[in-house]
Amino acid sequence: MNTRAAIGALAASALLIGVSACSDDTSDTTAPPKVSENRGHTAVNDTLVALVRQLTAGRGITPMPRTPHVRPALVRLGQALAFDKVLSGNHDISCMSCHLPGFATGDGRSLSIGQGGTGLGPDRVHPDGAFIPRNSPAVFNITTVNPLFWDGRVSSDGNGGFHTPAGAHLSRKMMKTFEFGAISAQPLFPVLSREEMRGQRGNELARIADDQEPRIWAGLMTRLGKIRRYRQLFEAAYPGERFETMTFAHASNAIAGFLISELAFNDSPWDRFLAGDDRALTSKQLLGAKDFMSAKCSVCHNGPALTDNKFHNVAVAQIGPGKGGAAGHDDFGRMEITGNPADKYAFRTPPLRNVELTAPYGHDGAITTLKGFVDHYSESDLKLRAYKKHQLEPLLRGTVQPTTDGILATRDTLLDGVVFPEETIVEVTEFMRALTDPAARNLRRLAPRTVPSGLPID
Repeated sequence: MNTRAAIGALAASALLIGVSACSDDTSDTTAPPKVSENRGHTAVNDTLVALVRQLTAGRGITPMPRTPHVRPALVRLGQALAFDKVLSGNHDISCMSCHLPGFATGDGRSLSIGQGGTGLGPDRVHPDGAFIPRNSPAVFNITTVNPLFWDGRVSSDGNGGFHTPAGAHLSRKMMKTFEFGAISAQPLFPVLSREEMRGQRGNELARIADDQEPRIWAGLMTRLGKIRRYRQLFEAAYPGERFETMTFAHASNAIAGFLISELAFNDSPWDRFLAGDDRALTSKQLLGAKDFMSAKCSVCHNGPALTDNKFHNVAVAQIGPGKGGAAGHDDFGRMEITGNPADKYAFRTPPLRNVELTAPYGHDGAITTLKGFVDHYSESDLKLRAYKKHQLEPLLRGTVQPTTDGILATRDTLLDGVVFPEETIVEVTEFMRALTDPAARNLRRLAPRTVPSGLPID
């Protein structure tokens, strides 16, 4: 394509934004500025840059907000707790066992293996072949995410109130401890789960009934209080408070502070582009950004972290043990929290920062490559019906559930009629790579050399 034709095509794509997105799209459809043709390839790139900036503004996509300051003593406490297996019932798994630094704060698996497993990441095994029902999500730039978990079961209302599975068991005293909104509450819940951390038997926490959350949290504080170094860390992190007056909310808040402080990344090529560097993206990444912003992708993936923090059914195959349903192996997603049938099979829109590093994808990791997940959005109904189970590890291939018709019955209407040519899929995948901060590629600095309990570190 010559320069004149290329510039004309780009201008035409700008005029079609309102058609290619959704009916209520309000993007500015002003044609991009005229550029001299005698600048050849640069002229095309300059026009493309202007178009991408126009589209980005129309979607309300802005730079990452400044990361909240977290006092160093709180970070040190949170780091120790996050990596210490003392928080698990049988001392065999930590929070970070499923959010490994070596796997971009995920674990490289479709579905995690929790309490009772051995090994790390893709090499982890369980003697009973047990899996956690959902994929372990990355925790980059977590201050941009609310609600939390795939089904949104933990959220803050912005006015000091919280919605959590603990209900009234989350006391006012505990809520007053939280410094970072819903993120401060999130670590309260994996330690309650028998499959994830608490265990089915063999320890004092497992003997407590599931509906006795305060007793489980108190049991964990009893454990921590027996370790002198933890008492010192807690009291340093919360000056003026004695350990005896603290609750597990202090521990949860500290873990959140650690994640916020150490896993905020804002120096990807995309960040540099947003900051005004017209040469931050490659030509293919610019084309992918134009495709992404022009199509329905950015209706849900918007804001600084490229998530609307809402819930959508994007027709991902259901695999693994599931969380209920008629056969016990289905997963109704957001509907389990709201009870609203319209939310059936809907899951939270994942943020896309560093997404290149966080495979597999989807609430259950059913799609194992980044290009495969981009491609899934093109004719997702057909992709679901033709789901390729051989991309899964052998133990999961036989767990694909026959729920296609049910999933498609509530598939998000935004996906109706979405068809991408192969070239667009390749370009959008390249744009996804522009969301990677180079510093996120090696996170081994996150792990402490030792933890106060003396237990081994993953």
